[in-house]
Order: sequence, then structure tokens, then C-alpha cells
Amino acid sequence: MKELVLTYVYVEGGIVVKKRLLLLASAMVMSLFLVACGGGDEEQAGTKEGLDITTSFSILGDIVGNVIGDRGTVEYIVPIGEEPHEYEPIPSDFQKVSDSDVFYINGLGLEEWLEKLVQNAGDIPVVTLSEGVTAIPLTNEDGDDPHIWLDVQNVILMVNNLVDDLVERDPDGEDTYRANAEAYIQELEELDAWIKAEMSTIAEDFRMIAISEDAFRYFGQAYGIDTAGIWEINSHEEGTPSQISGLVDKIQERNLPAVFVETTVDQRYMETVANNAGVEIAGEVYTDAVGQDGSGAETYIKMMEHNVNVFVNGLSQ
Repeated sequence: MKELVLTYVYVEGGIVVKKRLLLLASAMVMSLFLVACGGGDEEQAGTKEGLDITTSFSILGDIVGNVIGDRGTVEYIVPIGEEPHEYEPIPSDFQKVSDSDVFYINGLGLEEWLEKLVQNAGDIPVVTLSEGVTAIPLTNEDGDDPHIWLDVQNVILMVNNLVDDLVERDPDGEDTYRANAEAYIQELEELDAWIKAEMSTIAEDFRMIAISEDAFRYFGQAYGIDTAGIWEINSHEEGTPSQISGLVDKIQERNLPAVFVETTVDQRYMETVANNAGVEIAGEVYTDAVGQDGSGAETYIKMMEHNVNVFVNGLSQ
């Protein structure tokens, strides 16, 4: 007689539960079972290619997906449209991470909920992809601005960090990862050059992005435009009268033709700013998530193209 281990999965209280059942079976029964399941454990382990990856939010998920391609799977934690700074993990998030080979994060304080998630997700490697980025310090808070992906050159650095880690974890996939990364970086370089050309068409007096969260500082530094917000970072948002009036003053001083709203932030604050400043809201831009299917901003590259078009159209009036 031999031991046969069966694993079954069920949902209890919203949490996916896996249990193992030990059975005794004859050699013949064991052989029939393994044939029905497509082979033994050794054979199944040998056929698995690539990695099961989880990222913290959708933008990072898209970046990783472009590099890993068909060699593995990529999921992300924070749903599209939700604010990653203040996200509260749900039970299925813990299971998602614990089933992964690696959990990729942005770092720089973006994932303040991370400690709780990792503590409950088991012994899963957590890799920060922002290593080596020159961070912009927050002005009124401790720490750095986490929105590094709004400068395309920072994303190229993150891709290189990613490839190094993927190759270390899955050496057999090196050729795939490096080829995918090379092709993606070429697209990113073209995007970077296009953004510089487009933003240069905005008149000097109107070169300011006014928005609720001052998230575009990396973008502004890279593409030559000033930025201003009601607050510095969404995890510390307030929207006080003094913050609102301060932004209104900046808009009127520059005689800006328009301001903008974000897809993941309550728009009522900027509606108040626009009304008080006597300007229009030119459109929505994406900061902390890609767009839903059909939005035209479903990927990082499309998201950046959308933002630039909104900025150029709104500030060229």
C-alpha cells in the first residue's frame, strides 16, 4: 500500500481554504490516479514554466506583464479605480499573495497597508522595484513622493530591476524576459520622446498642472512643467479652506485656462477650486491606476498618452 495525498479547495467566510487528505492506495490504484491527473508530482513540477506573480497595483501589474509575457501569470491587489495609498486588504488578497512566487511593490511609502498583508500571506519574497530611483522628497511630510512611474525614465529603471530579479528566480526564462524587456523599453523610449515634444507645445505662461494631489512632480521635472495640488499626497489629504485658497491663488497668478481631476480621487475638491478660480476642469487624468476596459487608458503607455493629450488640450486654450 502507498500513501496518496489529495488536496481540495473550498471557500469559507470569504477565504479560500486548501486542505490535504491522506489516503492509502494500492500501487495499481495509485498508477490509475496519476494517469488521470496527467502524471506524477515530478512530471507536473517539471512542466511548470515561469512564475506566478502578484503586484501591489494595476500600473505595476501592466509593467510586469509586458516583461513576463506568456511565461507566467500576473495579478494585482488594488482594484482599478481605488486609491492605493489607503487601500485596506481583503481576505482574498492574502490568498492571492500567498499563492505567488513573488510580490512586486513600488515602495517609497505607496503601500502603507503592505505590512499587514505580508504578515498574513506567509513567507513570500517582497521585491521593491523602485531601487535606484532618485526620489523627490515630500515638502510638508516625512518621506518621498512615490509617484515615480509618471516619469517614463523611472519606469525603464524599474523594468531593468524587474528583469534582474526574474532571471534570478527563473533562469530558464532569461531569453524571454530580456527580449520582452528590450522591446518594451523601446516603446517606453518612444513614449518619453513623444511626451517631451507634446509638452513643449504648451505656452510658457500656462505650463502648470493644477490638481488635487500634487502627484505629477516627477512628470513635471522630466517634461518641463510646474505642478501644484491641494495636498501633497492622498494618504494625508485634507482639503482645508487654506489649502484650497492657496491653489486658487496659484491658478489665478498664472492665469491658467484649466485644471484637472484624477480618476481615483473625490472630484468635489477640484470642483470647488475651479469654481473659485473661475476656470474649467479640462478632463480626468490617471495617476494611481490604469483605466478600465474601454477607457483608452488600459495600459501604462495608453494611460500616459491619455494624460498628455488632456494636459495639452486643456492648457493650450
